[in-house]
Amino acid sequence: MKKGLVLGVIVVIAVIGFMMIQGQKAPEAPAPEPAAEAPAPEPAEEPEEEQAAVESGVIHVGVYLPLTGQNAFGGQLELDGVKMAHEEKPEVLGRKVELSVVDNKSDKVESANAVKRLIERDNAVAVIGSYGSSLAMAGGEVAESAGIPMIGTSCTNPLVTQGKKYIFRVCFIDPLQGAGAATYAYKVIGARKAALLTDVANDYAVGLAGFFEKSFLKLGGEIVAKLNYNSGDQDFTAQLTEIISKEPDIMFIPAYFAEGAIIMKQAQELGVDFQIMGGDAMDNPKIVEIGGDAVEGFVHTTFPYDPSMKEMNPVARRFTDNWLAKRSDDPNVNAALGYDSYMILIDAIERAGSADPEAITAALAATKDFEGVTGLTTINETHDAEKPIGIVQIKDGKKQYIATITPEL
Repeated sequence: MKKGLVLGVIVVIAVIGFMMIQGQKAPEAPAPEPAAEAPAPEPAEEPEEEQAAVESGVIHVGVYLPLTGQNAFGGQLELDGVKMAHEEKPEVLGRKVELSVVDNKSDKVESANAVKRLIERDNAVAVIGSYGSSLAMAGGEVAESAGIPMIGTSCTNPLVTQGKKYIFRVCFIDPLQGAGAATYAYKVIGARKAALLTDVANDYAVGLAGFFEKSFLKLGGEIVAKLNYNSGDQDFTAQLTEIISKEPDIMFIPAYFAEGAIIMKQAQELGVDFQIMGGDAMDNPKIVEIGGDAVEGFVHTTFPYDPSMKEMNPVARRFTDNWLAKRSDDPNVNAALGYDSYMILIDAIERAGSADPEAITAALAATKDFEGVTGLTTINETHDAEKPIGIVQIKDGKKQYIATITPEL
């Protein structure tokens, strides 16, 4: 529809330009005869027929996730969740839903290019993605400019949706997550002195560290050390040695799981005995494989789902049972977020009664108390999901869901 509109505008401009040129070359030309002598043809039926065909055809949904690069493991899990949901609901409004998947390669430029391809090449009416706030921000700019709704999966930085009409997400945002981590650290663990070790090249890490610091200070705690590193670093001994000298009760590392596991291994080698805590990017089955016994006792925030939960809603139970029936690995919260993203999009299309991007956008904005794997999701006025914060701990080499926290802001 948008392509047709653009083409129509171009045609009109061309006609006007042609008339102006003709007027300059031959100003003495007489005015055209009244239109009555040359009646306009009857309106063509093709546009209506074309529109009817569009409304009855395949609905194209784009998916862009990191399937290679630094964030590939998380991206693949989210894609698995999207595909599982698509298998359960392959149609909506009596029309087939077709997924187009593009690897954003854990890269900002590739993320923007991926969304551009999904919209221009694959005619996506909506886009799902991405794992990684930096990647989501890059892709979101393209979707916003094109007027195509995008649903973020696990991109928690507030800037992803800030000031955007077409960008939404199914995950909580870092101000809430940082406050939840600080609340748990101060009120449950009893920490009063905290240290921060942050990847300054990562938007997610910088944002989450800042929100933890703000909330921890407000609760009455003290930040005794703030050390930095860059994505891809492998040696953290200098930073850890400095932090150890400050004798914190807790060290908060808003890292991705691979780097976080390496940090904890080196911390163990240096004799660290204080609590280490991380964010939702640490929620990955590989963390135990990489970190070994160094991750024992580690706690991190997560979305309110884990297969170890004692109580699950019916959707979470069905998701867990279906996953375990098909696979040997445990379901992960990233897969759950991918699943919920697709299901929320399908629900919005159903409520809109249309696959028109504007109609889908309006329906997404009106989402309230949608029951998914990660609990009830309401999309608020900033297009962010409102939901509680989960806490997971590594015990005996396995993840255990131990608490649900309401952050103190």
